Amino acid sequence: MSSPPPDAWAGRTAVLATMHGKEAAIAPVLARFTGLQVVVPDDFDSDRFGTFSRDIPRTGSALDAARAKIAAGFACRPDATVGLASEGSFGPHPALPFVPLGTELVLLVDRTHGLELAGWHRAPAPYARGERVTSLEAAHALAARMGFPAQRLIALAMADGAPAPRHGLHKALDTPTALDAAVAHELAARGEAWLETDLRAHRCPPRMRRIRRAALALARACLSRCLACGRPGFVPAVAVPGLPCGWCLRPTALPRAHRMRCDGCGHEAEQPAKRTQADPAHCDHCNP
Repeated sequence: MSSPPPDAWAGRTAVLATMHGKEAAIAPVLARFTGLQVVVPDDFDSDRFGTFSRDIPRTGSALDAARAKIAAGFACRPDATVGLASEGSFGPHPALPFVPLGTELVLLVDRTHGLELAGWHRAPAPYARGERVTSLEAAHALAARMGFPAQRLIALAMADGAPAPRHGLHKALDTPTALDAAVAHELAARGEAWLETDLRAHRCPPRMRRIRRAALALARACLSRCLACGRPGFVPAVAVPGLPCGWCLRPTALPRAHRMRCDGCGHEAEQPAKRTQADPAHCDHCNP
């Protein structure tokens, strides 16, 4: 399939498969940089693809879930030729103990030009946290540390030392009254409760900001063309380790460049890292 023209998305309608207000972060970015006009289908249920509260597990990867959401969005708007979806994931950080790594994906599928383009943003996510509480006073103190009520919370029952949504799940905790009622219910039932941040985008301000960053990355992918065939999506993707140490000049595990590969013609190139030398703290020789 031939490469799309530079204005491939200008004035076109893109259906965004969300129920959590993500259009606030995504629509302005894509309108500004690509010309896409984002719409949200009525009564769309994205919870069926998995929930952070564990009551509906996500099957497959974040990319799988985003693709499934887009397919469902197209089903709601058969006239649309561009589909969008966002998916967030949280897991252990590879370098920072006890700090989660947050990954945000904004995916675009263009049925007219046969394209799938992704924007990713990864960063430490200290806001993704939860703790066991055994009193209302402890719940109040924890909620304050979590940034409540700007950051909304959820409360869950505890069973065998772990959160158990099948026994008790309280969402939409956005006022002190709602928080007290949920925690008091679980304390009366089991003597303990699990309190954690609500990671749904419309209830988690840090996530909304990071979704915007992922949307910016998607816009860059839309505008970055392969030098060989002109296909969009020619962006740095794979880190190439080997940035030299600033003291001994031996290669470190930090990236010296990022590799780009065109999904259309297979053309490859490397983009050098902005830094030319690594801090010796990252050198296995200077800092064993």
